[in-house]
Amino acid sequence: MSFGGFGGGSVSGGSFGRAGGSRSAAAPGGGLPFAGIPPELQQGVDLLLGQEPDHGEPSARFSYRATDDDGARLSLKGLIFRHWRLGAAAALLVTIVSITSQAGPALIERGIDDGMLPQHHSMTVILVVAGIFLAAIGVTALAQRAQVRVTGRLAALVMNDLRVKVFIHLQRLGLDFYTGEKAGVIMTRMTSDIENLQQLLQDGLAQFAVQGLTMLVITIILFTTDVELTLITLALVVPALTFASLWFRAASERGYDRVRDGIANVLADLSESLHGVRTVTAHNRQRVNIVAHRNVVGDYRAANNYTAQITAIYGPGTQLLGYLSQAALLAIGGNMVVHHQLSIGALVAFFLYLNRFFAPIQLLVQQYNTFQQGQASIVKLRTLFAIAPSTPEDSAATELPAIEGEIIFDHVTFGYDPAVPVISDVDLCIRAGESVAFVGQTGAGKSTIAKLITRFYDPTEGRILIDGHDLREVKVDSLRRQLGVVGQEPFLFAGSLRFNIAFACPDATDEEVWEAVAAVGLADVVQRMPYGLDTVVHERGQSLSSGERQLVALARAFLAHPRVLVLDEATSNLDLASETNIEAALDVLLQSRTAVLIAHRLTTAMKADRIVVVDHGRIVEVGSHDQLVVRRGLYAEMYATWTSHTEDRAA
Repeated sequence: MSFGGFGGGSVSGGSFGRAGGSRSAAAPGGGLPFAGIPPELQQGVDLLLGQEPDHGEPSARFSYRATDDDGARLSLKGLIFRHWRLGAAAALLVTIVSITSQAGPALIERGIDDGMLPQHHSMTVILVVAGIFLAAIGVTALAQRAQVRVTGRLAALVMNDLRVKVFIHLQRLGLDFYTGEKAGVIMTRMTSDIENLQQLLQDGLAQFAVQGLTMLVITIILFTTDVELTLITLALVVPALTFASLWFRAASERGYDRVRDGIANVLADLSESLHGVRTVTAHNRQRVNIVAHRNVVGDYRAANNYTAQITAIYGPGTQLLGYLSQAALLAIGGNMVVHHQLSIGALVAFFLYLNRFFAPIQLLVQQYNTFQQGQASIVKLRTLFAIAPSTPEDSAATELPAIEGEIIFDHVTFGYDPAVPVISDVDLCIRAGESVAFVGQTGAGKSTIAKLITRFYDPTEGRILIDGHDLREVKVDSLRRQLGVVGQEPFLFAGSLRFNIAFACPDATDEEVWEAVAAVGLADVVQRMPYGLDTVVHERGQSLSSGERQLVALARAFLAHPRVLVLDEATSNLDLASETNIEAALDVLLQSRTAVLIAHRLTTAMKADRIVVVDHGRIVEVGSHDQLVVRRGLYAEMYATWTSHTEDRAA
C-alpha cells in the first residue's frame, strides 16, 4: 500500500520527518517540510559545522531505578565537586583577587611614611610604590576576568546537569504525582529554582567568597599593623555585627521560603488559567479569575515586601555601624598619632582597610539574598528528588520476554487513596488474543482497571500477571514496549502529524505510517491537510477536532504493533462516521491480539469476545453480549436503556 503522493509526504523523505525533525524544521516555513540546503549556502554551513565544538556523546540515560546520583542528596558542594577542576580553578582565582585587591592601602602606607614625609622624602619610593600598585591592579583585573569565565562555565555545566536530572526524575515519577501536584509548581522547579541556582553559582558564590576572604585578609593586615587598635575596633564592631547577621539569617530564610512558595503559586494559577482559557471564556469567568489571581500575586508581593524590609533594616544598620566605628577609629587613632604611638601612614592605611572591611559587608548582604534564594531552591529540588516513584522498578526485575497476552487479575484491590478502594477483589483471566470489554456506570472502576494493566499504578492488594509474570517483577520498559494505550483524552505534541503518529516508533518508514493512517480511517483527514503528514499540529492538537485527535492517537497505538491493546473509551469523542471507520478497523487490528476495551458505547462492547460488567468496583457479570442479555442482569438493563434511547433518536 503506497500513499507517497499524499500531501507532499514523500518530499521530506528519509528519517528527517520520521524522527520528528520536521517539527523544528517546519516551523520557519510555516509547516513546509525541509527541502534541503541550497548549493550556494552549503559551503557556509560546512564552515559553521566545522567550527562547532565536539560536545561528545550525551551522558543522560533514563532508568526507572533511581540512583544515589539522581539528586536525592542534592547540595551546593555536591554540584560544584562534580566539576572539581573548575571549582578548584575558581577558588584559586578568588584567592588571588582577594589578596591582590587589598595591596592598595598597604602600599599607600609605605608611600606616605617612606616617600612623602619630610624626614623620608623620596620620589623613587613613590614611583616604585605606584608601579607596584598598578601591577596589583592589573593582576586583579586579569584574575577577575578569568574568574568570571570559569564560574560562568561552571554554572552552565552544573545547571545543564541539574536540568537533565530534574527532567529524568519527572519522567520517572508515577501518575499519582502529577494528579496531586499543580503543573505550575512543577514548572517552577525547572525554571525559577534552577535559575536561582545558576545565578548563585555564576556570580553569587564567587562574590561571597571574595568578600569573605577580603574581610579575612583585612583582619590579618589590621592585626599586623597595630594589635591594640585592631582589638579595640573589633570589640566595638564584632558583637553588634554578629547579632545583626544572625537575626538577618533567620529572618531571610523564612522570607525566601515564602517567596519560593509564592512564585510557585503564581505560576500554578497562571498555568491552570491558560490551559482552561476556553472554559473561562465560555463561562464568563474572567473577572472572578482576575480577582483570584490578584490575591495570589498579592501573597507573592507580601513575601517580597517582607524580604525587602529585613534587607532595609540590615543593610543600613551595618552601614551605620561602619560609620560609627570609623568615627571611633579617627578619635582613638588620631590620639595615638599625636602621642607618636602610630605613624600617619599607618593610620591612613588602617582607616582605608576599616572602610574596606565594611564595604564587603554591604555586598555580602546582597549576595546573602542570592545565597538564600539558592538554598531555598535546593531545598525545593531536594524535596522533589526525594519523591519516590509510585511504581518503582525492583532491582531484581527481569526482562519481560515476547508475550502472548494472557492477563490475570489475582484478587486485585486498589484505591487512589488506600483507605478508599476504587476496585475490590477483582479476580479475572483474559485469555491471550481475546478481546474483553469493560462496561459500567461512570466511576465504577473501568478506567482504573486499564491503568493497572499498563502499570500506571500498582495494586494495593493482590497482583496482576501477564503470561504468568507479575508486573512488579519485570522491567517497566520491556512491559510497555508490548502495550498499546489510547486514553479518553488523546494528547498531541506540537509538531508534524508524522511526528505524532510515529511518536512511539520514531524509526517507522513512510509506508508503515501510511498503513497505520489507513487502518484507522485517517487517510481522508490527512489528504485534506495542506502539507499532508508534514502539516504542523498546534500545541495539544488544538488545530484538530476532538475526533481527529482521537484518530491520530489510535494510529499512534496501532503503529507500535502491541501485543496487548488497551482502549480506554477511545471512541467516546468520535462522530458516528468516524466510529464506523474505527469499528471496521478494530475487526482487523484486534485479530491475534489481546484487547482491553473500556467501552463507553455498547456498540463497541458488543464486538468483544467477552463483556465484563463492573459495578462499584466489583465484577458482577462476565459473558458474551447474548449471554448477558439472556441473564437479565445489570448489563441487560443497560442494553435495554441504550436500545430505547437509540429508537427514540431514530424516531
